[in-house]
Amino acid sequence: MFAEWNETKFILVSLPHKYSDWNKYLEDITLSYYNFVKTLAEYVKVVLIHHSSTDISEFKKIKNCEFFCFDTNDTWIRDYGAISTKNAYLDFKFNAWGDKFKSELDNSFNKEFFSKYFKKDLKSVDFILEGGSIDTNEEYLLTTSKCLLNDNRNKKSRYEIEQVLKQNLNIKEVIWLEHGEIKGDDTDCHIDTLARFINKDTIVYSACEDENDINYLELKKMEEELKKLPFKLIALNIPKAKYYEGRRLGCTYVNFVYANDAIIMPSYDDENDEINLNKLQLALPDKKIIALNSLNFVRENGSLHCSCMNIF
Repeated sequence: MFAEWNETKFILVSLPHKYSDWNKYLEDITLSYYNFVKTLAEYVKVVLIHHSSTDISEFKKIKNCEFFCFDTNDTWIRDYGAISTKNAYLDFKFNAWGDKFKSELDNSFNKEFFSKYFKKDLKSVDFILEGGSIDTNEEYLLTTSKCLLNDNRNKKSRYEIEQVLKQNLNIKEVIWLEHGEIKGDDTDCHIDTLARFINKDTIVYSACEDENDINYLELKKMEEELKKLPFKLIALNIPKAKYYEGRRLGCTYVNFVYANDAIIMPSYDDENDEINLNKLQLALPDKKIIALNSLNFVRENGSLHCSCMNIF
């Protein structure tokens, strides 16, 4: 499996549409996707997946974009897009985070895309796995027990799951985090909301210093787990609580996207936006760190990384 700082061929983005959960604020989220795609396309080719009902006329004005019409259930293509490895493109099964939502269209996307647009061999893997649930430095794989060991996915033991991951992703060791949670996330604790490698020996992670925050205890326990690992650590403190229609939003800065020479980091109209941007910029001086407002994305429990898939 490629670490995400490798050169990306293109990034897949699946646009919201009126038949998805975005329908109630479709205009708001479409504008947010437009700004996201326009920013990405300055640094990497973007392939936009669009529903047959979607008006893509404005998106067609963006340079460095191509289009593929496919009717999806949802937009979170990080979790159903094919995973790139150095030996193959892998099509894992997708069941919408434990059969929480409909997924039959999304689960069939890769076969259609690889046969008609990206004509490369695609290997099917009889195992449920979402791209947002794993992160790698190409030697170690980070994941969470609450997600991969959840009975709503595979009903396999820790050992059995490790064997599937090692055989298919060619990694040396799986690092399981037992703690860590961001309220407002419905993925059963995806790692891409909690902790990510930014190079071979450094992990950035979601942290919380406010003892009154509902996320404080789980993130503090995760921090203690991470401190026991042989990696440098950089804390990205989560923003103060943000709400939409009375519901706590799952805001995290760790859900950033590698776009070759740039990193697009979610921001939330919060004082920690600039602080965390500067932390990432200091840690990765060869990348341009760009903050992009993501408050509309988190209305449906995801952010920027969830909204796209790097193809290597």
